[in-house]
Amino acid sequence: MTANAAPSAATALASPSAAVRPWWRDPAVRLRNVDAIAALVAASLPWSTSATGILMTLWLVALLPTVDGGALLRSLRRPASALPLIFLGLAVVGTLWSDSGWPARLHGINPVAKLAAIPLLLYHFERSRHGLWVLAAFAGSCALLMALSWLVFFEPSLKLAATMNPGVPVKNYIDQSQEFALCMFALAPAALTWLRQRRLALAGAALALIAAFFANMMFVVSARTALIYMPVLLVLFGLVHLRARAVAALVAAALVCAAVVWTASPYLRERVNAIATEYQAYHDSNAGTSTGERLEYWRKSLKFVADAPLVGNGTGSTKDLFVQDAVGKSGVSAEVIGNPHNQTLNVAVQWGLLGVVALYGTWIAHLLLFRSRAVATTLAGWTGLVVVVQNVVSSLLNSHLFDFHEGWMYVLGVGVAGGMVLRWRSAAGREDMIP
Repeated sequence: MTANAAPSAATALASPSAAVRPWWRDPAVRLRNVDAIAALVAASLPWSTSATGILMTLWLVALLPTVDGGALLRSLRRPASALPLIFLGLAVVGTLWSDSGWPARLHGINPVAKLAAIPLLLYHFERSRHGLWVLAAFAGSCALLMALSWLVFFEPSLKLAATMNPGVPVKNYIDQSQEFALCMFALAPAALTWLRQRRLALAGAALALIAAFFANMMFVVSARTALIYMPVLLVLFGLVHLRARAVAALVAAALVCAAVVWTASPYLRERVNAIATEYQAYHDSNAGTSTGERLEYWRKSLKFVADAPLVGNGTGSTKDLFVQDAVGKSGVSAEVIGNPHNQTLNVAVQWGLLGVVALYGTWIAHLLLFRSRAVATTLAGWTGLVVVVQNVVSSLLNSHLFDFHEGWMYVLGVGVAGGMVLRWRSAAGREDMIP
């Protein structure tokens, strides 16, 4: 026994790496590092654009040594991965027919460039076991932000930045509303499952968080766009997770809740009633109100699209078009902006019908990723579905796919949740369902 053991010991001493692999060379450790950095990206998103950008760069650096080139190329055949890259390619090629200066053209690529991360996230989280880390990190970070929002509402000196609205510790109320609504609806199926399983402590905690997010949006601060996409998400929740009779009860309860909140929240009534006042001021005196500005941006954008309907005016051209149109005008008609506050118009002005096809093709491919009921009832599938639907509906009044915060919510949500769904399908032997 001793004689046989001696050569093995000598071999181990001669080649230590053969006996013990250093942790930094362990493939499993490398993959966990990539997962951990992705979780940090998600946790940073509600708080800091700079931190998100830095951490996302670190994530890409950590990912590269773990990539299997052949597997990545095969994953790019899926429309969910290929279409974002085609969209980005159109933005790059679109610089060739833009009349704007090259700084504006290159700047116009930036909002689309983030979409290139979606194929990488789908590829990585299809092989990772830790996608839940990312979803939990984002939800936990938003819960912390929500708690701070309540604090700064009553004590504004606790704000971390000089924001314009009460109850907004950092960034702005539009970003905050998008985060809180996403977390609220993502948590709802978990609360329902725990209630059915009689795990009352967990169900109570989830329901308390949902109620706190909802109350914050109704009584502290909220984007009016949320009042459009929240009913859509509520109906979607009922259709996916409830039976027909329960859906009817949910709608009835929602109407009662809306009536109570409308009566109890002066803030909500003021926000909604202001729409008519703002429109009237725009109509009567060309005043630069929030509602009037959107209508003016849309009117002008439709004119720009009509001038170049097929391939648009080129990447980065939007602001220069508004500058040219504002000459000799006053009031809201003289305002200059590079974002028409509608995702379809934002795309159509720059890339025409070709761009609109790329945009809607991307959205549809990602909806199809979570299309089946079996997928949509899983945590990852439901979260991904909510992310896509929320982005599509909110983009009626904003350019949320191109905005930094909402755009990265979309990229991370689709990439991580989509990768988890693809992994689940493979494990369940459902490769035929992969789009």
